[in-house]
Parts: sequence; structure tokens; C-alpha cells
Amino acid sequence: MAASLRISLFSLEKGLLFSRSVASPTTSLASLNGLRNFCPEALRGSSAFLRPLGCRHYAAPTDKKGGAKVAAPKGAVPEKKPAAAEKKRPVDTTEKKTYSREKPHCNVGTIGHVDHGKTTLTAAITKVLSEENKAKFSKYEDIDNAPEERARGITINAAHVEYQTDSRHYGHVDCPGHADYIKNMITGTAQMDGAILVVAATDGVMPQTREHMILAKQIGVEKIVVYINKVDAADKEMTELVEMEIRELMNDLGYKGDDSPVIHGSALHALQGTEDAIGKDSIRKLLAAVDSYVSIPMRDLDKAFMLPIEHVHSIPGRGTVCTGLLERGVIKKGDPCEIVGYDKVIKSTVTGIEMFKQILERAEAGDQLGALVRGLKRDDIRRGMILCKPGTFQLYDHIEAQIYVLTKAEGGRDKPFTQYFRPVMFCRTWDCAVEVHLPPGKDLVMAGENGSFRVQMQKQMALEVGQRFTFRDGAHTISTGVITKIHPNLTDVQKKVMDLNRTKKLLYAEGKLDSNFKLIQANQGQKAKAKTN
Repeated sequence: MAASLRISLFSLEKGLLFSRSVASPTTSLASLNGLRNFCPEALRGSSAFLRPLGCRHYAAPTDKKGGAKVAAPKGAVPEKKPAAAEKKRPVDTTEKKTYSREKPHCNVGTIGHVDHGKTTLTAAITKVLSEENKAKFSKYEDIDNAPEERARGITINAAHVEYQTDSRHYGHVDCPGHADYIKNMITGTAQMDGAILVVAATDGVMPQTREHMILAKQIGVEKIVVYINKVDAADKEMTELVEMEIRELMNDLGYKGDDSPVIHGSALHALQGTEDAIGKDSIRKLLAAVDSYVSIPMRDLDKAFMLPIEHVHSIPGRGTVCTGLLERGVIKKGDPCEIVGYDKVIKSTVTGIEMFKQILERAEAGDQLGALVRGLKRDDIRRGMILCKPGTFQLYDHIEAQIYVLTKAEGGRDKPFTQYFRPVMFCRTWDCAVEVHLPPGKDLVMAGENGSFRVQMQKQMALEVGQRFTFRDGAHTISTGVITKIHPNLTDVQKKVMDLNRTKKLLYAEGKLDSNFKLIQANQGQKAKAKTN
């Protein structure tokens, strides 16, 4: 103990391990490492040694190698750590504005190949218009705001911004261009009245350029304005060749390529604030072309409201919000509603409507909105379901459809498909695995063919005659079609047969069944037995 009494104040002040009694007019810190060196027995609970030093509180340490903490001496009071401040959710105290419908509303969006500058152009449009107080500037990072989007530098989910010109109010959809996210691109394109096709002057027409145009045409987008981007990185001759190529492709796909406006510019120059012909001026020319060329379709205001759900959000303290484009009808706060799709019918009430963070008392067809629904959790609803007036939609899983199979040149595949073909069906914002049944006497369907087929679906969805859809298989859009007839829903026996057909197709793909879906090994065994006899 004598050695421990000669501990210097310097060694005692090295670590936060002991504090003096509250009654003491002064405070000092004692280092347990110093105590360990001079008096190891103090660590074994000698309170008689600690009290003369005025030590009242003790914090058990961990050794440098990460070992277990040393037990506190008898009589020592455990040191109280300050309570961590409770994390509070940030409260938005800003009062939301009520949306004023002063100008006609139009939905447009950017489509095109990956890395051709769609998101940069969207940011540049908001940048130029924000200087005229016609938009809120959305940075590139604000548009591609998901962690994976930022990490990979590509758009994955369709993003929405708003802006206005002198004559219109626009809702703008920035669609993903990557081949892996065509599903989200189809959802975005289904909400457009017109499209802005972005093509890089350095690359020209690329695979997704063609595929996006085919999908846009199939979905019903009739007017396209072209923006040839990155003209600062290509010479004039190259830019002119790209324009000729685009016009020719548009004519081939059924668009009026010779009449469609084509703007040359650099979205990056515009975003950086460059005042020249390829910078801000090109954005102004683009918006003027969209104003004059893209017409606003007649809205179905007299029909019952119908909102295909694109996203579902849970708002703390408020409830569940469904977002999407109101395709038809008028919806008001307090209206009863049904949410249907994927074998479900859920009843609820619309308790609030917003459009681009502005309150809407009455939403009309063509509005990109969020609807707050009562008494539902986020997990109750999923993308692809329909928010509609009660009783207006039934769920079906068995249809007749007129289908056109795309050729290789149109972006399809060169292989034919056979009986029980199982693609994925895309319509509005939903997708579902289906099974295609060929007409009697037909074994193969070749690319370029057009015919009537029966389609059985794995899930019951909200369907109606005249509804358009797309079939995709892997990375290919293979066909487009329209529903011509709705059959009675599948029975339990038909569903089991459908599952059996799926198993047969898998075995056929693995080489265990022949084209007649008979076991190859069994056939070979019978042939070998016949030869032996």
C-alpha cells in the first residue's frame, strides 16, 4: 500500500476512471493504468485505499487488448452516463399550398438509351425554368436519389418533377434507360401524353432507343420530340447523320418522323448555365417545341375514377399514401374507394389528396397525385393494384387477346414460341406471369405473326376489354397485344393443370422431356428394349 500512496497527480489525471467526492472543492482524475502499475491489489476491491483519495465514483475499464472489464471495488458507486438525447423525427412546419389549376396540365417524360443524358436534361429543364420562377430546381442527385442509383450513376425508378411554361403546367417523368429496368420504364411511359426522346450525338440510335420507342408507341404515346444531346462532343456531320437515322426509325415505327421537332444541344452546358445555342437556348427551344407539338388528350372526366398505383408510402402520423396517374374520372377528399388487384379487394376511403406537395381538393384525370387512404398499412397495398370507385372493377385471370409477335428487327427475338409459353405480362403499373395457349392445330408462333390466343394468369387482376399490354421474356419485349374477350375465372383444377404445364416446360428446357412432353429416358428405354427383343 505504501507504493500506492506515492502516485503522482500526473499519473492520476491520465484517464477518466475515478472522480473525487462531490463534497470536495476540487476534482481530479485518477488513471487506473497508473494504479495498476503501483498497486495491483487496489483492483481487487480495496475500498480502504480508494476512499482516502476522495474517490466516490468508479468506471470499470476495458484493457487495451479488448479484454473483459475489471470488477468495481466494494463500496464504489457505478458512474452514471448521461442519457442519450432522444432522436425526434423532423417535423415539417411549412404550410402546404393549395394547387391552383390556372393552366392546362400535360404529362411528358424523357426516354432513351442509358447514359444518353435523360436525367441531366431533366435537371437542366428545371434549372433554366427556375431562373424564370417557373420551376423548383432539381439537381441531378435529387432526381436519382436512391442509394443504388447514386452508386451506379443510372436511373432505376421513374422519377417525377414539375414545371410550367407560359401556356402549360407539366408533370415530367424521368424514365430509366438501362435494359434491366424496362419494367419501370413501362410504368413511366404509361403516364405520358408525349415523350422527349434523348439521343446522344456521340452514339446515335442504340438498342434501348429503339425499344423505348416501340413501347411508347404500343402504350399509346403518339407525339415524340427529339433532343440530340452531347453535340459539343461530336462534329456537325455526325450530328446530322444521327438526326437522319432518328427520323428514318420514327417513320419505320409509325411516327411522323419528318414532322417531329428535333433539337440539338448539350444538357450539361445548360445545367452549367452556359448562355449559347447548345446551352440554355436549346432548352428553351425544346420547351417551345413540346408546347406546340405535344397535344393534350381529351380527359375522361365523366367516368368512374381509376388510379393505377405506382408507389406506396407510409407517412408517420398520417397513414398510407398511394401515388400514380389518375387515368380517368374525378376524385375528391372523402370519396369511398376500393383497392383491387393480385387476388385482393380492399375497401377504404380517400382522406387526402396532394399533387407535387400541394393540396388538391379535387383531382382530375391526367393528374399525377398521391391519395391518402384510411385504415390501411403499407404492406396491405402493392404497386400494380388499382384504386377505383367501389364496384367498378372485377378481378379476372383468363382472357382472349389479339397479339402481335415482334420481329428481331423490331427488338423481339428470332426464336418461335410454343404451347404453354410463359412470358411476363406488363400492363399499366402491374406485371404478372402468364401462360399462353395456342389455337387448335398450331404448334409454333413465329416472329412477325399476328393472331388470337388464350392467356391464363397466375394472379387475378383488374382487366377490361380493349386494355393494351406487353409480353416480355427475359431481356426482350417479344409481343404486344390487346384484350378482346374476358373468360370466366380459372377453376382450381385449371390452376393445378397450369402448374403442371409449368413443370413440364421446365423439364423440357432441361432436356428431360421431348417436344410432346414425354420422358426422353422412358422413350429411350422402350426403344432399347425393342431392339433387344
